[in-house]
Amino acid sequence: MTERTKEIDNLHITGFEELPTPGELKDELALDGKALATVTQGHRAVKGVLDRSDPRLIVVVGPCSIHDPQEALQYAALLKPLADELADTLVILMRVYFEKPRTSVGWEGLIYDPHLDGSHRIDHGLHIGRQLMLDVAEMGLPIAIEALDLISPQYLQDLVSWTAIGARTTESPTHRKLASGISSAIGFKNNVNGDFNVAINGIRSASANHSFISVTEEGKVAVFRTEGNPHCHMILRGGKSPNYDAASVAACEEALLKAGHEGNIMVDCSHGNSQKDHSRQLVVLGDIAEQINRGNRSIIGVMLESNLEEGNQPIPEDLDEIRPGVSITDACISWPNTEQALREFAANIGAALKSRAA
Repeated sequence: MTERTKEIDNLHITGFEELPTPGELKDELALDGKALATVTQGHRAVKGVLDRSDPRLIVVVGPCSIHDPQEALQYAALLKPLADELADTLVILMRVYFEKPRTSVGWEGLIYDPHLDGSHRIDHGLHIGRQLMLDVAEMGLPIAIEALDLISPQYLQDLVSWTAIGARTTESPTHRKLASGISSAIGFKNNVNGDFNVAINGIRSASANHSFISVTEEGKVAVFRTEGNPHCHMILRGGKSPNYDAASVAACEEALLKAGHEGNIMVDCSHGNSQKDHSRQLVVLGDIAEQINRGNRSIIGVMLESNLEEGNQPIPEDLDEIRPGVSITDACISWPNTEQALREFAANIGAALKSRAA
């Protein structure tokens, strides 16, 4: 900025700090060994379900957003044996969500404010986040995230086996371009009003080739060109009213097929579908099981918001007062309820999924 342009250039910028390049962080916290095998197998399993070569159902389960890495590892240690136990029926991925979209203001997630104090040490957040993802993958759990920022995937996306585009960004042209280049399968949520045609347009766009600006692993600004992502699908998350019922699912499947896409639908049991009552996620899950047992073939997965403990809490002024294992964003069901619900769900739909394969 020169003296001539100081009145019009970076007028509201108060400062900046340089970040390590994506390549530097990846070199420091490298993906290899068991973690690499976990990510690779997660990619294959999810894409196999979407391609209908794998009759299982995808389950994306875990905290609404992660604020404490140690608690996230405690959750992962509980989820891993359950994932192994139910692996004949369910492909279980852990929600490792670091970015929280906001309608107005609020805590934006571990990447942006890892210390929960408004310091916004994004350099710390990227390092903490990547280390946690490596630890979870080393346990053998594939990872699911939501892509919100347009640059952070360069730091983290190699560790991801499934990605969501959220209800507030499903209309965003830049996120659709980003999705077209992401390596994992990717789900588009219907928008906050419940319109799934917006997400269908997102799927159509992300399935096509695009060009967009981002940064390389060396940190240089570049034009990225994509061939389109062939593993996009719909996520029904409700809106002004729930849309997990059989009629809504059938209407969505028809619209997908009419638009020339696979009729692959995941149902988010939370958000608008639970009418923001976390306990109603189990009601939604039960209804999905009934639909599958009645012959539905379009539902390929479900999402659940779950944590060590039930409910949620605001961030207190004294961070020592945060209750362990309780979400600081959306309310979640507890681990005991999650474990019981997923066991019952797998047992309930097992025979129907085998008939899908036949």
